[in-house]
Amino acid sequence: MTLQTLNAANIIDLFKSWKELFAEQREFLIALDGKVGDSDLGITMSKSFSAAAEALDAEGEAAGIAKLLRTAGATMARTAPSTMGTLTATGFLRASKAVEGKEALDTADMAAFWRAYRDGVAERGKAKVGDKTLLDVLDPVATTLEAHAAAGSALPDALSVTAEAAEQALEATKSMLAQHGKAAAFQEKTVGLQDAGATVGAFLIRRMADFVGRR
Repeated sequence: MTLQTLNAANIIDLFKSWKELFAEQREFLIALDGKVGDSDLGITMSKSFSAAAEALDAEGEAAGIAKLLRTAGATMARTAPSTMGTLTATGFLRASKAVEGKEALDTADMAAFWRAYRDGVAERGKAKVGDKTLLDVLDPVATTLEAHAAAGSALPDALSVTAEAAEQALEATKSMLAQHGKAAAFQEKTVGLQDAGATVGAFLIRRMADFVGRR
């Protein structure tokens, strides 16, 4: 059964699913990040999503969607104060404001969620599209969802197409030169490699799409 909206209980379960995902992908992300970074991405993501999932479980669905997302962001910021941990945390904190007062998230709400997430990451990371960062995946995620919200698409369909757009955007990062972080020191060497941060973004939206599509 697919989900047409995401409620607070679903958000708690989604974070558990993200926790499992980043535990599974921990070694892959460590290896990917190690090529031009400091190899801590897999550790950061598995640690931060594990802590966030536990915090949300303890909070309970009565807290509501916005408060759960705030808790996730605050927990991640505290648990993994690295660059990527901070960016991911900022994304969820911004998204919480975009869905304040909502009891269930439909396609339009999800578009607002990811637009706020994208803008938060852009401002905090001082990155722009084309810099070979997480933003290169988050930007098409936000714009694709906004287009589907305008067209009245159901949430499972919108997220499925958006996850595909994210994966194409991730593939496109291979031809870019890194402009930020440790990878920027290896500019030429980064050509041909998919960006590690953008990989996290593609993983997040793909798992969300799968979660909504197969419930």
